[in-house]
Amino acid sequence: MKKRLWAGRVISALPVLFLLFDGVIKLMKIEPVVQSFAQLGYPVGLAAGIGILELACVVVYVIPRTSILGAILLTGYLGGAIATHVRIGSPYFTHTFFPIYVALLVWGGLFLREDRLRALVPLRS
Repeated sequence: MKKRLWAGRVISALPVLFLLFDGVIKLMKIEPVVQSFAQLGYPVGLAAGIGILELACVVVYVIPRTSILGAILLTGYLGGAIATHVRIGSPYFTHTFFPIYVALLVWGGLFLREDRLRALVPLRS
């Protein structure tokens, strides 16, 4: 039980750290953010709003009581990232599928650390 909980925390920490970093750099509008927004076809003026949305979803995810809702919100956010990359024809395995990898870590870590989720989605009977 404790090993599963700690494994879930470690796995959950990976996407949380990445998404926190990603959200903060959007707020800072550093040069790589400006370039990627131009490449993706979004006005850089949207960066702060998208960064705040991303950070808010992460906060909801890291609060144990709201973690399942946070995972659902992050799944929606990451789905938008996938749609954006499909729209501009990004390479699949490195760009388009990357949000899927992040979502798998979000849900995998949550599944290991959250009894309520394991009760809703039993992987074995």
